[in-house]
Amino acid sequence: MKNNNLTPIWLSIATCIGLLVGYFLSTNAMIYNNSIVVPGDKENTYSKLNDVLHLIEETYVDTINRSKLVEDILPAVLTHLDPHSVYIPKDEVQSMNEDLEGSFSGIGVQFNIQNDTVMIVDVIAGGPSEKLGILPGDRIVMVNDTNFTGKSITNTQVVKKLRGVKGTTVKVGIKRNGSNQIWDYNITRDDIPVNSVDIAYPIEPGIGYIKVSQFGANTYSEFLTNLLMLQKKHGCQKFIIDLRNNSGGYLHAAINMVNQFLSSDQLIVYTEGKAYARENIHADGRGYFKNNDVCVLINEWSASASEIFAGAIQDHDRGWIIGRRSFGKGLVQQQIDLKDGSQVRLTIARYYIPSGRCIQKPYKQGENDQYESDLTQRYEHGEFFDQDSIVQNDSLLYYTRLGRKVYGGGGVMPDYFVGQDTTQYTPYYRQAFNSMALYNFCFNYTDKNRETLKQYKTWQELTAYLETTSYLEEFIQFAEEKGIKRNTNEIKQSEELIVNQLQAYICRNILGDNGFYPVLNLNDKTVLKAIDVLVEGKRPQ
Repeated sequence: MKNNNLTPIWLSIATCIGLLVGYFLSTNAMIYNNSIVVPGDKENTYSKLNDVLHLIEETYVDTINRSKLVEDILPAVLTHLDPHSVYIPKDEVQSMNEDLEGSFSGIGVQFNIQNDTVMIVDVIAGGPSEKLGILPGDRIVMVNDTNFTGKSITNTQVVKKLRGVKGTTVKVGIKRNGSNQIWDYNITRDDIPVNSVDIAYPIEPGIGYIKVSQFGANTYSEFLTNLLMLQKKHGCQKFIIDLRNNSGGYLHAAINMVNQFLSSDQLIVYTEGKAYARENIHADGRGYFKNNDVCVLINEWSASASEIFAGAIQDHDRGWIIGRRSFGKGLVQQQIDLKDGSQVRLTIARYYIPSGRCIQKPYKQGENDQYESDLTQRYEHGEFFDQDSIVQNDSLLYYTRLGRKVYGGGGVMPDYFVGQDTTQYTPYYRQAFNSMALYNFCFNYTDKNRETLKQYKTWQELTAYLETTSYLEEFIQFAEEKGIKRNTNEIKQSEELIVNQLQAYICRNILGDNGFYPVLNLNDKTVLKAIDVLVEGKRPQ
């Protein structure tokens, strides 16, 4: 007999969690050893959390995993704060930090899963796999004598199998294209560098281009090394710093980097919070590039440390910001270790760029869904395509060193706006790109022609060779086999874009990022605008 008055189990647990979260927030309490501690009342350590958990554990109708319940409570607490305060479970801490720490231990390959098989796209120079003769294009089909193919294989599983403690060994079975034989390799894991400067090269005579993907532990040293290389080896005196899609990282990395372009005592950034007194950070005047022209490229995914770098350049009228309005993250997180190995990234302050503006976009505590939909709203409003769609808040008006108007409260607005160009985004192109047909064709084409393609050592040589082949027609036939019907008019309209991306991905498969970005940049209107601005050579005024 059904009793409609019975409360579902999940709802009962959720109610308990909700009450605990509410209590936590109303008292400014802290969770410590599964107890709630009220600041300022050292004699009164509340065990209400323990009491409720113990009550559920002992008397609840079903068996409850106490540890899991606590793990569910902590993220729920932090969702009621700001959008960037998060709880990181113990088993996720290492993977969350690896990219910023500068290295991890693994076998030294880049991979992709295609046709239910782990394909090695690139082999890290000097890494364990390269030393054993493993090649790009090889397939990993066995791991520790167990089959490692099939639809159930995921990127996460591959990473867990191949990464590990330095000095440990993993056995992989490799198949090479065109052969059914399996070669076994016992690979000793070693430190694999994580580079945050994807590429640095002279994009035009006298102009250097540097792509920075994140701000990690080694980013500043990589950045400075590449700036000096461009200046000394290639004679570059003007620079394009590409921070598009760079979501940030370590604050000190951005500070050290922008210090290279500012004069002594110029303010870079200041931070301030309820429990943290204002701290001003100034340039020390020892930068090597204080008189070199610079353009900084940003877009809607440039956040945090990227915005500090761009904001300091803009507020001191030191260079030009080009692209689209940045993300708008002006909050400082501190990473706090908990006793069980988990972590909390807690917002402790706001940062302010030299004009005094905080570029944090608006948010309401506990309404993270609305915050996360901001970029979608920008897109739908037309901001990615038309600068006139952007409405600035006049109450947050500030001025640069030379008196130019800038605004706070929602990202860094570029000096030169470059909207997304979708004129070549035909239905044919969208289907080919979104279905991965374009990317998969490039891998298959490279795999089939690797011996010929690897003879070419520069992207210029390789693209020149491709122009003598029928690779575009081969792609169209490949797409047809994948269900994408040939449409002559749409192919013609998208041809420049399709050709550019085919060449870029094929070059990446042979030459890595040193082949990918130079080809992609040939058709990148934001990069081309930066070149024009630097060639014209006028400082902001």
